[in-house]
Amino acid sequence: MPSDFLIKTTFFIYNTCWKIVIPLLRINKRLAEGFSQRTLKEKPLKADLWIQAASAGESYLAVEILKNLKFNRPVNILLTSGTKQGFDILERSIKQIKDKHITAHTSFFFFDQPDLMNKAVNLIRPEIMVLLESELWPGHLLALKKYGCKTIIINGRITDRSLKKYLLWKSFWNKIKPDMIYAISESDAKRFSVLFGNESVEVMPNIKFDRFGNNEIEPLIKNPIVELFKHNTSFIVLGSIRKGEEPLIEKLILDILKRRPDTVIGLFPRHIHRNRHWSKALERMNIKWSLRSKTRNRAVEESVILWDTFGELICAYKYANAAFVGGSLAPLGGQNFIEALDCGIVPVIGPYWDNFSWVGQQILDEGLIRVATNRQEAADILIEHIDNPLSREKIKTAAKEYMKHRQGGTAFACNVITDLLNKIN
Repeated sequence: MPSDFLIKTTFFIYNTCWKIVIPLLRINKRLAEGFSQRTLKEKPLKADLWIQAASAGESYLAVEILKNLKFNRPVNILLTSGTKQGFDILERSIKQIKDKHITAHTSFFFFDQPDLMNKAVNLIRPEIMVLLESELWPGHLLALKKYGCKTIIINGRITDRSLKKYLLWKSFWNKIKPDMIYAISESDAKRFSVLFGNESVEVMPNIKFDRFGNNEIEPLIKNPIVELFKHNTSFIVLGSIRKGEEPLIEKLILDILKRRPDTVIGLFPRHIHRNRHWSKALERMNIKWSLRSKTRNRAVEESVILWDTFGELICAYKYANAAFVGGSLAPLGGQNFIEALDCGIVPVIGPYWDNFSWVGQQILDEGLIRVATNRQEAADILIEHIDNPLSREKIKTAAKEYMKHRQGGTAFACNVITDLLNKIN
């Protein structure tokens, strides 16, 4: 185990680095949002239960938990996220609370400066800390450990790549480790066990299965994508495209438009700041394109719409004739293809989807996803889906049946949380 002196020295250096960096972070537009909360200028309220959702994906998991929690006594809940999109999802979720005993409020997640985190934890005074999926910050974990808060990971997942980084100083992470980890698969559980030991790791059903069928367009009255197109326009979505696969996606776009020049492609970068790259790339490729924000109230005449607005990927999937889900043409682990399937589209993905292997190989065997070995095959399948459209209702029915046998994660998580709170009180 690392000596107390080494731990203290490490955190002293870590704390000093944060002190230097925090004033500069205000320059970052993403981090400038909620800056007063991130720095505790705006103080959080006391909470019995604190749930941290790193970004949008984890925030949707928090929503599922919040909707299903039931208590027989008053419980205050703090919901935090590090991103504006995640924060907004949590804000909306408060309106869906069904238990009269629950009072909930939100905040942006605080910067991990140890001094700041100590202050945050002592202001919040949580009895239970729930980390969703894999949100591990050393300043945060140490502050919780010092305060004596019970810390658990729900819907836990960890990649081989992340594990290797943590193992560089395994003893350090064991000093501040969570009390319990509930992992979404046997393979994730084994990786967590290598880092933290078998005694603190269990397997649970993935909450993401419970979210299937829960992607209604709210509070919109109708799908805004419909108004962008002329009747019978073929529309392909390229969703959640990652930086590491951009050169392959460029060739994919050129291939599709060469073979189907009347097709419109909706391009959704996983990170919106990559729009600058795509603006230059589309100009270089001599493709007629426009930003989504420039297409409002008019029919699209361009070949590519570059999405620069949040919250419309589900809307696009619901309208599209075919969809490719990114993070999968290069070894990046893949992105969430269940959203497209939930909209009645068989998603096309590349060969790298190990981050979503928990969905099960059977989903491929049943034809509910199509895995292309390369970008040429991806283009072939997308065009096949346009030429020979599949029944959305049949896809939804088959997918619902597949998911039904894998659900139960939300109930599991809620039972864990309520049992812990009951034991503490």
